[in-house]
Formats: sequence, structure tokens, C-alpha cells
Amino acid sequence: MKSYLAKPQEIERKWYVIDVAGKPLGRAASQIASILRGKNKPIYTPNVDTGDYVIVLNAEKVLLTGKKADQKMFRHHTLYPGGLKEMSYKDAIAKKADFVFYEAVRRMLPSGVLGRKMIKKLKVYKGEEHNNEAQKPEVLELKY
Repeated sequence: MKSYLAKPQEIERKWYVIDVAGKPLGRAASQIASILRGKNKPIYTPNVDTGDYVIVLNAEKVLLTGKKADQKMFRHHTLYPGGLKEMSYKDAIAKKADFVFYEAVRRMLPSGVLGRKMIKKLKVYKGEEHNNEAQKPEVLELKY
């Protein structure tokens, strides 16, 4: 029996809306990364982007368990000497929650050309509203 390999022109993509209010950041991000990769489909092929589009709502209401909100730091470097910038996740979520969630999902995807193609299918919004109604997205509940 031959193995099935998905072809890019044969893939049907769906749009999903996921509300992450009250969900743990890492668990939500890992499930969304799996959907973006296409692992929820029977036609999953590792070297082909078989994933669906995902719209994430309420990114500012995501949970961090334990003391991570205060102790875990969100870091980036300006590439200047002494340019390491740090802020706690609590402050980062208050300022730019959509970027924090986007980065959590991006870091769970492959780090090559395919991963960059997959992350473009993720849309993250701070509030309840989104501007992708024309795509008729389906509401999807996360498992945990």
C-alpha cells in the first residue's frame, strides 16, 4: 500500500475562530500550532502546509498558571550594546497581548520556510471583534 502525500493544490483550508479567554497560554498555543500545521487532518504530510486558518480572540484574557505572570520575563534585544529589554509577562500581556500570543504559537512551529508560511495563517485579536467575517469561520472549542 502506498503512502498518501498531500499535494498543495488539493488542500482545502477552513477558517476557525477560537476564544482563548480563561485558557492557559501554552496549552492553547500548542493546540493552535497543531491546527496550523494540519495535524488534525487525515491528509497531514510533514513537508506540505496542510493547515487551516485560525482566528484567536481575547488574547488579553489568556491565563498564565502559577507565578509565571510575575516571574517569567519577555525578552528582546535591540542589537545595541546593553540593549536587552525585559518585561514580565503580566506587563507584556497588558501592553501587547496579541504579540505575546503570536510569539507563543510561532515558537511551536517549525523554524524554516514552512513554519513562516504556516504562521501567516494565524490572526490574533485582543478583543471579541475580528474583521474576517467574510471567510465564514467556524467556532472551535479547544480540548483543554
